[in-house]
Amino acid sequence: MFLIRLDDASVHMDTKKWGAVEAVLTKHDLAPIVGIIPNNQDPTLCDVYEENPGFWDTASEWKKRGWRIALHGYNHVYTQTNGGINPVNNYSEFAGLSLSEQKQKIADGYAILSEKGLKPDLFFAPAHTYDENTLSALESETEIRIISDTVANDVYKRGAFYYIPQQTGKPRKLPLKTVTVCLHPNTMSETAIGELDAFLAKNRALFGNANDVVLKDSPPSFLDRALKIAYFGLRRIKKALSKR
Repeated sequence: MFLIRLDDASVHMDTKKWGAVEAVLTKHDLAPIVGIIPNNQDPTLCDVYEENPGFWDTASEWKKRGWRIALHGYNHVYTQTNGGINPVNNYSEFAGLSLSEQKQKIADGYAILSEKGLKPDLFFAPAHTYDENTLSALESETEIRIISDTVANDVYKRGAFYYIPQQTGKPRKLPLKTVTVCLHPNTMSETAIGELDAFLAKNRALFGNANDVVLKDSPPSFLDRALKIAYFGLRRIKKALSKR
């Protein structure tokens, strides 16, 4: 099953592009996972997009329509040079911070969304990067037990958490059992939005809604582990070669 994930929803976002992406998903009767930044302080967003006073009403409508709300960090500000346990990038809002600092950020973000009637049941970190302290903070301060971020073939469980794999940043076919396509509407071009529409028109049968995900108690399989090793190993090789 393929899923759509939308990143970086907040009071500071490109409402026109988000509306265009929403229209495409509505056309194809798809409900995505949507990551909301509770207290956006990221200058690349706050200094670019005007504050939208109607954002929380819009987010409430998303929830009513079956969009699955995820806690997307707290303020979306990168203060750490650490990739954590999912080192897609070498910078993070969370990975590298103390447990007490992460507990505060997680608790505050969870409280904001809950007070808005948007109590999230998933988490994914800005830049995809988090560490064991992030997981401990989530377990301690929230009811969230699902992470939308890992390289794997299928959903698995490790410790207290279920992991939904996220493997691509654009709509494309991958020979995997569960695929999450991660989109950033704020930075999508008209061409990219059109390509999303066309891809869904041809491949709608591959896609499920966010609430259709079946959580499995199975640990990561050999294939899951092999994919993760291969993916991050290739990234390290590419990075080393780029420095030559």
